[in-house]
Amino acid sequence: MDNNSLSSFVKFISEFAVNYGLRLIGAIVALVIGFWLIKKFSKALKNIFEKRDVEPSLASFLHSLIVIILKVLVVISILGMIGIQMTSFIAILGAAGLAIGMALSGTLQNFAGGVILLLLKPFKVGDFIEAQGFLGTVSEIQIFNTILRTPDNKLIIIPNGPLATNSLTNFSAMPTRRVDWKFSIAYGDSFPKAKSVLEQLLKNDNRVMQDPAPFIVLSSLSDSSVDITVRAWVNSGDYWPVFFEMQEKVYDTFAKEGINIPFPQMDVHLHQPK
Repeated sequence: MDNNSLSSFVKFISEFAVNYGLRLIGAIVALVIGFWLIKKFSKALKNIFEKRDVEPSLASFLHSLIVIILKVLVVISILGMIGIQMTSFIAILGAAGLAIGMALSGTLQNFAGGVILLLLKPFKVGDFIEAQGFLGTVSEIQIFNTILRTPDNKLIIIPNGPLATNSLTNFSAMPTRRVDWKFSIAYGDSFPKAKSVLEQLLKNDNRVMQDPAPFIVLSSLSDSSVDITVRAWVNSGDYWPVFFEMQEKVYDTFAKEGINIPFPQMDVHLHQPK
C-alpha cells in the first residue's frame, strides 16, 4: 500500500469516526437518558394508579402497555439519530395498526370503554344501576363487559363500549334516597284524618328520616279519587323494604280507620224519551 492509499484510508476512517462515532455516542447517551426518564415516569404512573385505586389487573396492563410504547418510540428515535431510515418501517407499522384497528373496531371500543369505567368509576361492584334498558346489581366489571345480576337472578352481560358512552342511573351512589308514594281516598273521606294517619305511620318507622321531614299533600282530584302524594327520605339500602311495607301498612290502617280506598268507577245516567 503506497502513501497516498494509506493517507486516503486514514482520512476515511477519521471522517467515519467523527461522523458516525459522535452520532453513536450521542445515540447511546440519548438511549440511557430516555430509558431513565421512562423509569421515572413508570414509578409516577404506578403511584397515580394506586392513589386512584385502579383495579390491579387493569393498572398492570396499562402500565406495561404505556412503558412498552414509550420504549419503542425511544428506540425508533435513536435509530433515526444514527442515520437509519425509519420512514418505511413506521409506514408499515401504521398500516398494520390501522388494519388491525378496523378489524377489531367493536372489540377495541369495548376495551376503551372498560378502561374508562375502571378509571372513572361511575359505579362499582355491588351498586344497583339502570343502563342500556336493564336494571340490576353490578356483579363484575371486566375489561370488555360488565355483568349485572337482575332482581329475578338473571345475568345480563353489557358491552363496555356503549355503557361508557351512554347515560346510566346509579341508585347506590348516594347514601340516601327519596321514596315516593301516591295513596288515594274516596270523595267524602276526611283528608286531614288520612294525613294524620300517614304522618303517624311514617313517624313510627325508624327507617324513615324526620330531617328532612316527610312531605304529605293533596296532589290531585281525580275522576274517582282524592290523591295524596307522600315523600320521605331513607337510607339507600332501606328503599325497597320501606316502599313495600308502607303500602301494606297504609292499606291495613286505612281500613281500620274507616278511610276508603276507591276503585275506578263511572256513573251512567239513563234518560227515557218523552
